[in-house]
Order: sequence, then C-alpha cells, then structure tokens
Amino acid sequence: MRYMNDHYAAQKTLKLHLGCGKRFIPGFVNIDICPQESLDVQHRIETLPFNDASVSLIYASHVLEHFSRREFLDVLVEWRRVLAPDGILRIAVPDFRAIVTYYLKHGLGDGDTGLHGLICGGQRDQYDFHKNMFDEAYLTLVLKRAGFSKVRPWDWRATEHRDIDDYSQAYLPHLDKENGLHMSLNIEAVK
Repeated sequence: MRYMNDHYAAQKTLKLHLGCGKRFIPGFVNIDICPQESLDVQHRIETLPFNDASVSLIYASHVLEHFSRREFLDVLVEWRRVLAPDGILRIAVPDFRAIVTYYLKHGLGDGDTGLHGLICGGQRDQYDFHKNMFDEAYLTLVLKRAGFSKVRPWDWRATEHRDIDDYSQAYLPHLDKENGLHMSLNIEAVK
C-alpha cells in the first residue's frame, strides 16, 4: 500500500481533518468515508493511509462516538500511530454531562431539540449512528490508555479552524453561542 505521505510530502506540517463531511478546512487534509466535494481523501478513518509519526495535528469533530465500545480504543491507538512526537489529537464529541443537564431541565420536547442527534446521530446514512458516549473523565481516561499525555480541554474560539462552524461549536438552543449550553466536549491530547 502506498502511503498518502508521498502525495502530501511538500507540506511542512501535515494536519488531518478526520470525518470532515461537507466542512473543508484549508491547510488540512480533509478525509471522510462518504464521497463529498470537500474531500481531499476518501478513506475510512479507523485505519489511516499515512506513515508512522508523520502528522502534526489530527482534528476529529464528532466522529469518535461513531465507533463502538469495542472499536474506539483501537481507533485512538491508530490515530496516535500517525502523530509525530508532541503531535496533537484534537477531539470533539457530544458531551454526555451537558446532554443529561439539558435533558433534566427540558426533557426531549418534541424531538427537535437536538438531543436526539447528539445521542443517536443524525441517521442520514449508514455511518451516521452513534455507538458511544463520553464525559470528560472517561475520555481523559481512554486517551491515556491509548498512550496520550497532557490531556486538556480546548476552546473552539482559540483554534485556527474557529471560522468553520462544526459540532465543536454545538449549543442548545441551536446557535445560541452567547447564552446556550455548550453540548460538545472538546479535548486535546499530546502524543
């Protein structure tokens, strides 16, 4: 198998945007299993076609929860494999604590509150189903099990991709970034 690094060798720091869907981040290699115009590479994200220690940053927004309890640790180990020493894995997942907080106050309502999507996935295609849930303590624990260090929260406002409105910026009520409850758990870990 010829690794993708040959194609992207001219880039000084290789950055991956995994599970990008329709959101293209300039300066990143945008990867998704589903064909999209925004893709640089159509590929599964649980096995990456990149050399060991060849990537400086991996960004994966609301994709880790699409892997089962039995799969996701292997996925994290694979992502760690391609990261260079001191490389960063930046993850956003639905925040189970925020989901429960919002549910206890508002319930499921008419089903259009956004909680269904955060819990079950959008269910728009065969890949768009959630199989896992995370809170900060659990995600920190599994990232350390996968061999990462320096696990810490990150703020979407302080990233180079802050202008890309994705699920790392998910709030309920929808789009109320000033007064709403932040529904995304944003954690990064260093290799």
